[in-house]
Amino acid sequence: MDEVFKALADPTRRDLLDELFRADGQTLSALEARFDITRFGVMKHLKLLEEAGLVVTRRRGREKLHFLNPVPIRLIHDRWVSKYAEPWAAGLSGLKSRLESPMEKIFEIYIRTTPEALWNAITDSEIRSKYQFGNTISSDWTPGSRFEMSNPKAGELLGEGENLDVDPPRRLVQSMTALWGEDVKSEGTSRITWEIESVGDSCRLTVTHDQLREGANDQLYGGWPMILSGLKTWLETGEVLTTPGSLMYS
Repeated sequence: MDEVFKALADPTRRDLLDELFRADGQTLSALEARFDITRFGVMKHLKLLEEAGLVVTRRRGREKLHFLNPVPIRLIHDRWVSKYAEPWAAGLSGLKSRLESPMEKIFEIYIRTTPEALWNAITDSEIRSKYQFGNTISSDWTPGSRFEMSNPKAGELLGEGENLDVDPPRRLVQSMTALWGEDVKSEGTSRITWEIESVGDSCRLTVTHDQLREGANDQLYGGWPMILSGLKTWLETGEVLTTPGSLMYS
């Protein structure tokens, strides 16, 4: 957490995050063009943001793209904002600004656990409900199989899709169609990729949500920071994290 505060302390680094918030998945050249500092200076700032986990990168051919990772900021929020004030804070934040989605969103988090335990937490319906807003997920977790997401208090399916690639405990790729409202149903099918990598006594979990149309409804991906924060809290402490999403069907 110290690395996150250090990274956020510099106004140029905050401006870089603002720029990625505005348009995610930018190259170094694109970011450099928007700042009155040298290319080397931009690289140094991006390196510190990467080390703090606030920026993640992906190669696309010869280009290196930079993505905003909001999960560390969400973890800070969850640590000090009370469960009573949180729905108000989240609501005001959402009122202030609304994300316009690019084609891809990437979220990364480190969790002190084993790959096997993390995979189980992703695929076990009862555990999943602990950190994904009380929602359960049912599937036999074989390649090509169907999965369904529901909530006992919702009265109808909330989502469905297909398990495209199942490689426990390393990688899970799913197609997903959201069903909880007409506004998200109209968005069609997107793709979610879970990637687990062992790092020392912890795991790095990267969730990539892509195949989204430009300007897609942010309900499709906006809950990931809360979900992943809840997953980390559950695996490391056994406690359930109260989030605005978890109050949806309470």
